[in-house]
Amino acid sequence: MFSSLFLALGAVSLAQAAQFNVTVGGGPLRYDPQFVNANPGDTIIFTFKQSNHTASQSTLTQPCVKAPNGFDSGYMPVSASNTDGPFPAAQFTVQDTNPVWVYCKQANHCQQGMVFAINPGTQFAAFQAAAMGNTTASSSSPVSTTATATTPTGVVTATATITGGGQTVTTTYGSFPGSAAPTSGTSTDHVVIVGGSTLTYTPSNITAQIGDTVTFQFMQKNHTATQSTFADPCRALTLTSTSGQVGFDSGFMAVASNATTFPTYTVQINDTAPVWVYCKQSGHCGQGMVFSVNAVESGANNFAAFKALAIQLNGTSSSTTSTGAQATQTQSSGVVKMNDRGTNVLVGLVGVVAGMFLV
Repeated sequence: MFSSLFLALGAVSLAQAAQFNVTVGGGPLRYDPQFVNANPGDTIIFTFKQSNHTASQSTLTQPCVKAPNGFDSGYMPVSASNTDGPFPAAQFTVQDTNPVWVYCKQANHCQQGMVFAINPGTQFAAFQAAAMGNTTASSSSPVSTTATATTPTGVVTATATITGGGQTVTTTYGSFPGSAAPTSGTSTDHVVIVGGSTLTYTPSNITAQIGDTVTFQFMQKNHTATQSTFADPCRALTLTSTSGQVGFDSGFMAVASNATTFPTYTVQINDTAPVWVYCKQSGHCGQGMVFSVNAVESGANNFAAFKALAIQLNGTSSSTTSTGAQATQTQSSGVVKMNDRGTNVLVGLVGVVAGMFLV
């Protein structure tokens, strides 16, 4: 049985206020995006792909155990031969700004990191780690949201000798052809400002050592830091990879104009390969809102070329089209008011008025 806030739909329903589309399964065992930041009244549409998954509410401290009275979509089987839809979907309406923790209760999917969250703050990484048995999440001990940049092909193992602080260290690392060798034995956190008064990452192109971290600090409006590729700047690596690579994705980070605190997302650098990043908010990548780490500036695939290609391709690529893999937000009108066990829920198959929240 569904709770009064969770409806199984034969076709995707559209709700009044902002709507977030979340793809469940369909290849990798994951929700895509893995978390969203939403306001009361917003809706989450879970669209289920292959093969048989759920969207079930849990808790921060017990990620893979259904929460008492928590919502549960039930199992949503989808045939492997069904690649074009229609796909089953379920809708959840956000009631407040408190975190909502979700997992797939199929077999050991949760233990493989198949979890999702609404308004997780800085605790999503801890929630997923607890699900996978790597640590115990604690609601009183928030941590920064972290990820690791996916390594492209072409990286080889190399050795370098580093001198610093009166010590000489020999290190083995993943080296990308044309990239610089490590020069320091200590790690640095590179802070990158996302958005604010301009559609930019500041700085937009950096050089980072192995072991360094890149912390994206999100300013006003609503942006992402999503890993892509040089060849396809405005589409997520997860969507374009032919080898099953899963790139990092901060998810949308909505920040009010009067905000005084700002969310962050941190990525670990494990080799010298270039890392390509874009904002997947509608139209932003096409206006040059891209970022890179360790771009080989002496070669053809440098940052300026990456930005130029993003501007050139965005208008004709599918990067700005809602595919369900991105947390798209829409505004609906003409909805039908339905009642489920005394709770009013706005549901309707209606025309969509384009308009991203806080674009």
